[in-house]
Amino acid sequence: MRNAKHFESAYTRKQEQSQKTVFLLWEGKTISDLFINEQIRDREVRVIGADGEQLGVMPTREAMKLAEEAGVDLVKIAPTAKPPVCKIVDYGKFKYEQARKDKEARKKQKIVEIKEIRLSPNIDTNDLNTKVNAARKFISKGDRVKVTLRFRGREMAHMNTSKHILDDFAEALSDIAVMDKAPKVEGRSMTMFLAEKR
Repeated sequence: MRNAKHFESAYTRKQEQSQKTVFLLWEGKTISDLFINEQIRDREVRVIGADGEQLGVMPTREAMKLAEEAGVDLVKIAPTAKPPVCKIVDYGKFKYEQARKDKEARKKQKIVEIKEIRLSPNIDTNDLNTKVNAARKFISKGDRVKVTLRFRGREMAHMNTSKHILDDFAEALSDIAVMDKAPKVEGRSMTMFLAEKR
């Protein structure tokens, strides 16, 4: 009997201890990157109401009471400000609106890619025209084009005489593109950048 009682009290003690541990872990852990309600540890905060009006600087407890009365959360939106700025708002709705704004911003953002077209000094006219048409497609999509003229072996001796190939290439696309960076020698190649005309 004594053994069973001892086991039961040890079990309940352990259970209470684990509950305390869980509580302490949850208490110190942030649910997200924003602090809400009890997680806000500042003495005073600047409060913005649910409909966007400034309520001024007040103690955090008072701000939490206002949020409780409104039936929503107190969310710290600007932790680096002095004093920190908190907003009385429904946290779930606030996170949803924030995610939607981020998604809209990403949609409007245009990522400009750099497409490369490689040429050789002894390129034929038809091959050059094919490469020009490929560059035209890239430029019409809004991408920048890097035109590389590669030299091998003995071709290195005639680098300056081959510059006209890049000039002809740029001239063929002069109706839709401008030279972003003029032809420049880089090791065994000569490169030029073309971008869409604005």
